[in-house]
Amino acid sequence: MEFNYKIADFIPFKDQEACERARAIKKEDIAKHPNPDFNIRVVEGANEFYLEFALDIVHRIKTALDNGETLVGIFPVGPMIQYQIAAEMINKLRIPCKHVHVFCMDEYADDDGNTAPANWKGSFQRAMIERFFMLIDEELRIPQSQIHFPTTAIWKDYEKMIEDLGGADICYGGVGWSAHIAFWEPHIGYEFGDDIHSYMKAGPRLIDLHPMTIMQNALLSFNGDWSFVPPKAITIGPAQILGAKYRSFWLDGYMGGGMSWQRFIARLAAHGPVNTFVPASILQTAPGDFNILDGVAENVDINIG
Repeated sequence: MEFNYKIADFIPFKDQEACERARAIKKEDIAKHPNPDFNIRVVEGANEFYLEFALDIVHRIKTALDNGETLVGIFPVGPMIQYQIAAEMINKLRIPCKHVHVFCMDEYADDDGNTAPANWKGSFQRAMIERFFMLIDEELRIPQSQIHFPTTAIWKDYEKMIEDLGGADICYGGVGWSAHIAFWEPHIGYEFGDDIHSYMKAGPRLIDLHPMTIMQNALLSFNGDWSFVPPKAITIGPAQILGAKYRSFWLDGYMGGGMSWQRFIARLAAHGPVNTFVPASILQTAPGDFNILDGVAENVDINIG
């Protein structure tokens, strides 16, 4: 029996046919893509997933060190497990990180656009400092002056700061439930319409978080407390993500028991139309890796209850 309805008003992307095509992609077909430089890969098992993510980070740090080069990286806050593993590897292998420059993707902000302080328990600065940077032995640690967050004080200079270092060598990231990358949200698409070229050149900005992002972050970071999630954030833009020499994105949104919040959006981002209302879809246009945990790659089935 047919049951027809429109996509909810608060979701900007309205192409039902594209959604149906994405939903129908089977696990065995999810890694197939017409762009040979956009490498989709399914990683079997969470332990292997986070280990490989950590190895990617450490390999780039070590390779740049051996080549006498700096490494300029854009890093997300979440997932976090790989950072602890990476710090352990760095310590055991005694890899100095004085040549690494870190630009974190985003930070929460209040109603007036003031970013959360580093000592606020929900801030991205605190998460990265406590769960990555400070876990590295002091003599090996990335210099504090080379770790940057898009705070109120500097975010308007963020784009230039990255460019002054020659641009990012690597941009790590994930894909949000709303299809955001960093906190570049789907409703920004209303501003650009079909002008994908201008969209791809857009840089850091203050953004109202999409309702789906509020709920995702409440679920994953605040034990379901949506009242604790700030309403805004400062984020990098598509220009910084696409401007990096390479992109390495990791999708781990599997919650166990057969439930994944990321199965559909992983498919729409990787296989749907490149569209200003699906921010992560721009990843299809540039060289990069799109690593999907096996639980996320499973078929999009309907399971009530």
